[in-house]
Amino acid sequence: MKKQKPMIGLHAHTLFSDGALLPSELIRRAETKGYTAFALTDHVDSSNIDFVLPRIVKVCKALNKSWDILAIPGVEITHAPIQEIKRLVKFARRNGAKIVLVHGETVSEPVLKGTNRAAIDSGCDILAHPGVISMEDVRLAKVKGVALELTTRKNHSTTNKRLYRMAKKVGAKLVLNTDAHDERDVATYGQAVKLLKSIGMNKVDIEEVFGNSRELVNKVKD
Repeated sequence: MKKQKPMIGLHAHTLFSDGALLPSELIRRAETKGYTAFALTDHVDSSNIDFVLPRIVKVCKALNKSWDILAIPGVEITHAPIQEIKRLVKFARRNGAKIVLVHGETVSEPVLKGTNRAAIDSGCDILAHPGVISMEDVRLAKVKGVALELTTRKNHSTTNKRLYRMAKKVGAKLVLNTDAHDERDVATYGQAVKLLKSIGMNKVDIEEVFGNSRELVNKVKD
């Protein structure tokens, strides 16, 4: 069997939000698909962040004692009031989240207008699938060092090409994530490369995207 090239996943959901699997099972299944680092980023807002995050931190700590794959505790702040985003990002970091995502404005959900800007201003790590984003906010993301997410997730992925072209024009960072909700969503390296090529990326662009994910993981390790 041909050995798979290593992958990094920084956006996934367990049964603590709308995913199908226990945290341990999702990470184990990712490991069998060639992942060396995998973040659990369940949907949170002010109603559940104090419940979900400590449990994700706990399971990641336990897994990292015995498994080779790096389990990364995180959150995806989702549909929160714009005025609450910065506070929630700070709360997440203070309470053990190593990767903080904010659910961006997308073509497939009625996310409040202004969420992208608030997320970038908050200094989150990744703005998730921001299909509806202005060039002004792409430029701001570059300045703030916030990565913009390309995604393999159905519906959200329809705007990947637009986001890629905008980010490339100004040099904003891009990452690729699966937004996995179950095992079937966890893309392999080959599937990831195929998707990136389909939106016009060359080898250099693709390596840069994967490199940006490695950079985020290295920050977690420091």
